[in-house]
Amino acid sequence: MGPPTIPGTVLAAEVSEILCSAASGAELTFEQGLVLATAEGAELEALVAAADRLRRETVGDAVTYVVNRNINFTNVCFVGCSFCGFGRGPGASDAYSLSFEEVVRRAREAWDRGATEVCVQGGLPRDLDGFFYRDLLRAIKHAIPGMHVHAFSPMEIDYGVLKTGMPLRDYLQMMKDEGLGSIPGTAAEILDDRVRQELSPNKLPAARWVEIITTAHELGIPTTSTMMYGHVEEPAHWVRHMLLLRAIQKRTGGFTEFVPLGFIHENTRLYRHGGARPGAKREEHLRVHALARVLLHGAIKNLQVSWVKLGFETSLACLQAGANDFSGTLMEESISKAAGATFGEYVSPEEFRSRIRSIGRLPAERTTTYKIRRLFEDPQQDPPAAAQLPVIRTDSHVTYSEGAY
Repeated sequence: MGPPTIPGTVLAAEVSEILCSAASGAELTFEQGLVLATAEGAELEALVAAADRLRRETVGDAVTYVVNRNINFTNVCFVGCSFCGFGRGPGASDAYSLSFEEVVRRAREAWDRGATEVCVQGGLPRDLDGFFYRDLLRAIKHAIPGMHVHAFSPMEIDYGVLKTGMPLRDYLQMMKDEGLGSIPGTAAEILDDRVRQELSPNKLPAARWVEIITTAHELGIPTTSTMMYGHVEEPAHWVRHMLLLRAIQKRTGGFTEFVPLGFIHENTRLYRHGGARPGAKREEHLRVHALARVLLHGAIKNLQVSWVKLGFETSLACLQAGANDFSGTLMEESISKAAGATFGEYVSPEEFRSRIRSIGRLPAERTTTYKIRRLFEDPQQDPPAAAQLPVIRTDSHVTYSEGAY
């Protein structure tokens, strides 16, 4: 099967050959990936078309979404990532912490409105108790046994291991036994230690991220995988990052999806000090998503677009450039301006389905691990709109105090 043809254009022979290889199922090399990662004009259009075709062949025309709620239990963090606009020091006027009771209340509220997943993450306070993550997990699962808890990034897992003194494998097994359903593959940023040193010297090194992720997979705990782009990295970093994820997946099979995360530059030291570009432009978003579909073909079949980072218009374009999944719907505590989201804004499944249909695709609700719960083929048979979650205002948070955790 040849590369997609675009009327009135002639592709460079090298790009055409690479896309033919990808279409035939061949694993692309770093050098081939780099050619695609720098594609422009007609070559970029051909890459996007090839990625869209691979998506259709691999997962069909459904665009999936999971009904979930994000709960960030604190914004206090000592790590000090230069790209972060979320973390606060313990003495900041807007530093906050949520009690177990409040986290459970929000999770139950989401469950009552149809959510099947809560994504629970937070900053890293210095005074965190070693078994805080375990006890928070227990509280949620005790109150709502059927809720899938997608929680605690590799950075948080590493912190829990440090605080408890437990071996990594034992710590993860304990968390699995307590009901941890899956782990967000965040804290990956770019899996290159030179880039990571520039972004956050206190972040766990790339090898430790890989160790935590692969150990989780070996224990039967699935994870997502992510990459943050649009800051100080270069296209070669994208390719190496994706090929590393591909190699992990071939060994463990534990990634449920890959999620490219566009850098949001507002309110970050990295941008203010002149160290980063102001996020990716539309073409770069398309290039990254299409490249991911092509490079990860045969390994990670689900490619999620983060509408919170990209906004709906660009997200829909990426869904036509290889992506097949919209990220969560009961969205809370957004720090992104890209989608016009405000703190505590609710985006309903009804709106997701409408936007998916606007590009001629079929909406489908899924579980965290991509089992289809409902395929919505006929808009006339959609379920009635659920009651909206109340907006949670910033001033409703409990001010953080030393010793809160």
